[in-house]
Amino acid sequence: MPGPGGPGGPRGGRPMQKPKNASATVKRIFKYLSEYHALLVIVVLAIILSSLAGVIGTSYMRSIIDVYLEPMVTEGYSSTLMSGFIGTLLKMAAVYLTGAVCTYLSARLMLQVSTKALYRIRVDMFTHMESLPIRYFDTHTHGELMSRYTNDIDTLRELLSNSMTTLISSSITVAAVFIMMVIYSWQLTLLLVFLLAAMLLVVRFFGSRSGKLFREQQAALGRVNGYIEEMMDGVKVVKVFCHEEKSEEEFEKLNDALCHAATQANTYANTMMPIMANLTNIHYAVTAVVGAILAIKNVISLGTVVAFLQYVRNFSQPVSQISQQVNSILNALAGAERVFNLIDETPEVNDGYVTLVNAHKDADGTLHECKEHTGVWAWKHPHKADGTVTYTEVQGRVEFDNVVFGYTPEKIVLNGISLYAQPGQKIAFVGSTGAGKTTITNLINRFYDVPDGKIRYDGININKIDKKALRQSLSMVLQDTHLFTGTVADNIRYGKLDATDEEIYRAAKLANADFFISHLPNGYDTMLTSDGANLSQGQRQLIAIARAAVADPPVLILDEATSSIDTRTESLIEKGMDSLMEGRTTFVIAHRLSTVRNSDAIMVLEHGQIIERGNHETLIAQKGKYYQLYTGMFELS
Repeated sequence: MPGPGGPGGPRGGRPMQKPKNASATVKRIFKYLSEYHALLVIVVLAIILSSLAGVIGTSYMRSIIDVYLEPMVTEGYSSTLMSGFIGTLLKMAAVYLTGAVCTYLSARLMLQVSTKALYRIRVDMFTHMESLPIRYFDTHTHGELMSRYTNDIDTLRELLSNSMTTLISSSITVAAVFIMMVIYSWQLTLLLVFLLAAMLLVVRFFGSRSGKLFREQQAALGRVNGYIEEMMDGVKVVKVFCHEEKSEEEFEKLNDALCHAATQANTYANTMMPIMANLTNIHYAVTAVVGAILAIKNVISLGTVVAFLQYVRNFSQPVSQISQQVNSILNALAGAERVFNLIDETPEVNDGYVTLVNAHKDADGTLHECKEHTGVWAWKHPHKADGTVTYTEVQGRVEFDNVVFGYTPEKIVLNGISLYAQPGQKIAFVGSTGAGKTTITNLINRFYDVPDGKIRYDGININKIDKKALRQSLSMVLQDTHLFTGTVADNIRYGKLDATDEEIYRAAKLANADFFISHLPNGYDTMLTSDGANLSQGQRQLIAIARAAVADPPVLILDEATSSIDTRTESLIEKGMDSLMEGRTTFVIAHRLSTVRNSDAIMVLEHGQIIERGNHETLIAQKGKYYQLYTGMFELS
């Protein structure tokens, strides 16, 4: 959606960017985790105790065999040996029980930490997304953005709640087991070194390839989600134009790309585990044979061989877990990069310093800033040069001075537009689709900044006006209405969050929406869901008009505001619209020329230029393009 009214910036899938440094992504993740450092310290300590408990518990195997079982076999039963045997078993059980408690504690606390960290990340994502310019949303599909909140966050959740603790636990276990193995038998440990070398080569080979493929998988998944979201939004259009087969073809292309990326990524991931398992089994068998030979030659004891074999199992399991987590971690880092890419997007620049304030007007016309709402608004203009502040009453005078603009540098949409609207005037724009009508209203709201020319609002360059203040002084009724989940009253109040119920009723009556709202099941308290699916298009438009009315702005923009309303409904709201526009500067975009007849000035646009201007009678007398449009000699497209 390059701009709702022009062909400027093509909307499409976001090209896949090169991934950022993995270490930088990890640092960003730990920055969120560091907010809960006390819990993290407890988690790490619990993981360490849990890991060491498994290693220490296994060490009792040698004592049980060498000190108690073997003597009882060779020398016979002894109460002293039996009591020592039972005592050692109880110690081993206590160690393992301690490890189990620590494992539960670390998992429970890490779940809390990860949930809180993800909460902060989602808040930062949404907060930052709200600060992004319209241009960003014009070039990113909604489904792709939603994929950041769902798929990418889900992979990050798996990393924080599972992969990270598994990685720490496995690493500690591997280190502790390795030390014990060296202590027990350096000869058998040499076999382990060869196994480690082979495993590291396998992990390096598959990890380096699967990392890139997992990033491609996440990007492809975002494109699939974006397309599905687009098709769901436009399902009626798809049905009406029998576009099902074409939609299926496009989906199959995207799905095939996702399938290909996922297959390649998971092929490496799934191939690595069997290889690692077979290497582990081979090592176990070789260790058992070599250990038996060393035991027969009395180089090491039988208990040492049994304990060492158990350590081999204890060693191979965490190594396998680490290799397993490599793919999950790579996948999570790919998702985290996409999440942080959104957070790192350049926010909308708001360099304006002129603000909007309530004002009290003296008899001599002097303005004074005040807190209470007086019905008078003023621009508060601080002057850096001398430190003074001046107040200019908001009247709604808008001026375009030789404005040149394009959504992309290669495609100019407006070329040298100059116009002015005096306070209270109604200015209409007509012309073919893509002529630049909606672009003009986008620039008034400063959704985009102009590279050449100036736009002035009450004599002030809008680049100097704070964007929030600027948009607070404007109200728009768009062609595509959007209603939020909530009551009818809530949706009207969206135009003015502190509006009283009386103000809402008055705005609805002004838009002639009160009649149908009163006949809804719960009146103004009727819940609306799915973008107001339980209302007709015309009713939704009336609520949007009431939303604009409750804001009571000095400038009103109507972008095809009555396009979705039938002729009968349009006639019903005509008086209400006239009342709404009374005393306000109004910009009207309309294809239905009957709605612009009473405008003070009509601008006819073509290819980004104003080719005719004047009121209805003047333009009819000129017998130019407007005359052709009005008389049906030429139709708007």
